[in-house]
Amino acid sequence: MKQKTEQEAFLTLATLCAQAEHCQWEMTEKMRRWELSEEAQARIMERLTKERYVDDERFARAFIKDKVRYNKWGRRKVEQALWQKHIAEDIRQQTLDEVSNEEYLDVLKPLIKQKSKTIKAKNDYEMNQKLMRFALSRGFTFDIIRQCIDVEDTDENELAD
Repeated sequence: MKQKTEQEAFLTLATLCAQAEHCQWEMTEKMRRWELSEEAQARIMERLTKERYVDDERFARAFIKDKVRYNKWGRRKVEQALWQKHIAEDIRQQTLDEVSNEEYLDVLKPLIKQKSKTIKAKNDYEMNQKLMRFALSRGFTFDIIRQCIDVEDTDENELAD
């Protein structure tokens, strides 16, 4: 890979950021792979931030909308992905709190309905357990899952078994 100059690196990153949202960590990783000095990385990142090519809060909002609406992810899965991208905790919590429980319900209800058609279960208890595991694997919280699955029946069945 050809070593990039500081100006070439800035122009490449600015072009990337103009095409889609990116976070500071992603840009830093690209510069690290290009083997730019830490001083050059700091200057480029400062300029990208100052000129608003990179904004972690804006990135987090776009990322959340994308993952919830199109990928059908729940809060926990989105939160973990933002953590892996080194988004600050205060930004993560603030932007995640902007998504209402109704939005998560609007995503989860059709998923549960569709999944329930493909699950083979001996009884309602087993069906609910499988649906719960499915929803948890998608990152939904138990309080949202509870509104989509009849958990009360599950608890009664568990006692009967």
